[in-house]
Amino acid sequence: MEKYYIGIDLGGTFIKGGVVDSLGNILSCDKTPTESEKGGDRVATNIATLAEKLIEKTGISKTEIVGLGIGSPGMIDSKKGEVVFSGNLHWTHFPIAEETAKRIGLPVKLANDANVAALGETKFGCGKSYDNTILVTLGTGVGGGVVIDGRLFEGYRSAGAELGHAVIMAGGESCTCGRKGCFEAYASATALIRDTKRAMVADKGSKMWEIGGLDKVTGKTPFDYYEVDESAKTVVDNYIAMLGTGLTNLANEFRPEAIILGGGVCAQGDTLIKPLQAFLDKEIFAGEKGPQVKLLVATLGNNAGLLGAAALWM
Repeated sequence: MEKYYIGIDLGGTFIKGGVVDSLGNILSCDKTPTESEKGGDRVATNIATLAEKLIEKTGISKTEIVGLGIGSPGMIDSKKGEVVFSGNLHWTHFPIAEETAKRIGLPVKLANDANVAALGETKFGCGKSYDNTILVTLGTGVGGGVVIDGRLFEGYRSAGAELGHAVIMAGGESCTCGRKGCFEAYASATALIRDTKRAMVADKGSKMWEIGGLDKVTGKTPFDYYEVDESAKTVVDNYIAMLGTGLTNLANEFRPEAIILGGGVCAQGDTLIKPLQAFLDKEIFAGEKGPQVKLLVATLGNNAGLLGAAALWM
């Protein structure tokens, strides 16, 4: 008998959900406002209501659903099914798994949203040929997750795998976590934009000024001018070196089969991936004597969290 699962991607603004089969096919998908300002109980009710709607749309029976998985922002205690802290949701020690289970009548599992995205990409995305992967997302910050032998590695009380908060430059740029020199402070899209603006201010003759001003800078800007502007080239080369350093550290610590990169910066494709792979191949411990780590670009997009949440039951 085919088994079905519900995946919930819980965001600060919207809850996205889907009914998924064992092959990762999304049979029905929809979203609803989170309404976290109305309290955790309201969010649990919204998740359950959405899940009921999704089941009805598929035409399958609730008895065919193995369980519901939730990927939530914040620090998570997955064993307790509790959001320990989430600034996005304004929660402290809220038992979202238990409260949702009461309302939907299904067993519920909970994990951090970045972790479930890593699981989704590994089970059903670009990493499906591998059992040992790391997802690194390059966005406002640097997040991600670690999958070992096909299962999430979460650390003690699910508080591990904070990939962006390993220091790669002692005493360096300030990070949002309060430390200095974190991987996130150099490899995030935010850091790339910051360094691009600094380069433009320092070089009034840079062709990057053609975009119209500092307020127009995006993570794409230095890549667009890489071939024609020395300041842009310097920004990109430095970014690749810092990103490559962080990725090499992860490769040496976990030696995964593949590191999956996600986030808007990855839209640069081979312009980013090829020099990064060369950097990693050169710097990794034991070089070509050891097992190589392949760099991949995430393929599931906004469905990674939903699929990964469902995969908590697989």
